Amino acid sequence: MNELRSRALLARLVGFATVSRESNLALIEFVRGYLQDLGVDCELIYNPERTKANLLASIGPPVAGGVVLSGHTDVVPVEGQAWTVEPFCLSEAHGKLFGRGTADMKGYLASVLAAVPLFLASPLRRPVHLAFSYDEEVGCLGVRSLLALLPQRIPQPALCLIGEPTGLQPVLGHKGKLAMRCHVKGVACHSAYAPYGVNAIEQAARLIGRLGEIGADLAAPSLHDARFDPAYSTVQVGVIQGGTALNIVPADCRFDFEVRALPDFTAHSVVAQLQDYAEQALLPGMRTVHADTAIHFEQLSAYPGLATAPDSNAARLIARLCGSDAFGTVAFGTEGGLFHQAGVPTVVCGPGSMDQGHKPDEYVSVEQMAACDRLMDRLAIHLSEPNDV
Repeated sequence: MNELRSRALLARLVGFATVSRESNLALIEFVRGYLQDLGVDCELIYNPERTKANLLASIGPPVAGGVVLSGHTDVVPVEGQAWTVEPFCLSEAHGKLFGRGTADMKGYLASVLAAVPLFLASPLRRPVHLAFSYDEEVGCLGVRSLLALLPQRIPQPALCLIGEPTGLQPVLGHKGKLAMRCHVKGVACHSAYAPYGVNAIEQAARLIGRLGEIGADLAAPSLHDARFDPAYSTVQVGVIQGGTALNIVPADCRFDFEVRALPDFTAHSVVAQLQDYAEQALLPGMRTVHADTAIHFEQLSAYPGLATAPDSNAARLIARLCGSDAFGTVAFGTEGGLFHQAGVPTVVCGPGSMDQGHKPDEYVSVEQMAACDRLMDRLAIHLSEPNDV
């Protein structure tokens, strides 16, 4: 029964085009209505514009030791991708369920929602909490307001299960991310008199070169953590913009870069090194040409890494629920680091694979959905057992 229900719910969820730049309220209202029809109250936590919302709901007794089932409702865009099926309409072929977000991560949300009648019918001794967020894909933004309220709303949980696609293998760690923008302000002039201007693109290129050196330093074997792939913190520049015409020395250039940091590495140290290089090596020369030059750094987004101990209660619980203690890590980030930072023990485990996420013809297999439904069955049994089991 759960398999049929989860597939039907997945079809409904995929039908909401919750790309991060758009509202997720239609999906959230659907989920709220579904839960209310089953007698489950929920709370919506809106963004300041009230165009998006997180959802929090609890089932079972209001005691400590429950499990948070957490996932994001937003998806990445489909523009520019060669889809062969309609991305916002669930379709099935060859044992696969196609649609944007099926793997990342509406398949998990559908399985969680399908299990609600089972949770309600079970003699739960500890609660299950549903925590659905917005804007994860653009920097784990929405969940922060949910986490700020969590201690006031629910007793201390024993586990948060982030259902990102891991093939239902237990993941205890991932890297953190820091996204930055650097804006170089130079001085424009006719290119025939280039030495009398300050070329912002050239200065940005020097900064980018320095970032490459910092990245090479981070790849030193002494800094490796073999649990991760790549085994070291990385730096990369993803966007650069500057200049107006070839015969004008560019007055402005900006570039965006990111640091993917091992859990024990301070990503802001990269920014500090780059700022020091800018102040010591670049700005003095720029300002000998013109005092009104500058290099500014702006943080775009950040979230912490995750490193849950393999001998922790949270790790033992997820091993029991998914039937495996082959703990791993993933290269992509999740909201798990923020839950862990908020004092909630966290693991990542969900249906599907990120090999399909963010791609055209994204899918989750029917078998993975069924396996996730069975995981929810085992969770209901666990939460109904005495604490010492």
